[in-house]
Amino acid sequence: MASLWKELWKDEKTNLVNPEAFSKIAEEWAKKISGEDQNQRKNKTSQLRKFYDEIFKLNQRARAQESNWDEILPYVHLVIAKAAYAKGRGLVTDSFVNELKEMLSNVKTREHLHAVTTFLEAFMAFYKQYRPRD
Repeated sequence: MASLWKELWKDEKTNLVNPEAFSKIAEEWAKKISGEDQNQRKNKTSQLRKFYDEIFKLNQRARAQESNWDEILPYVHLVIAKAAYAKGRGLVTDSFVNELKEMLSNVKTREHLHAVTTFLEAFMAFYKQYRPRD
């Protein structure tokens, strides 16, 4: 699997999202991440949902007309630090943190954040399919 950031875009320069990003690619990533911890102590749905919820809220702020993107972007990067903290506590796997870090560190515009948020929404939906008991 290529990097998620590269797979997310059909044409990043024009903000054109890959038509399969929210279906095939999100499902492949959900399947991969759900199967990484055989004991299912890491990558619990509730833990991953916290990251999605935070990114969702940042996306909502970014889409508000009066929002200042320069004030929001640092908080997008703060989610990377929070993911590293969760990794340090043994709550998430390396590959989840690495992929999330790659996606969030590439966010430069509101459109990027919106695409990442929508991708994570699709990922969470598929993730619940593969880890229904979390």
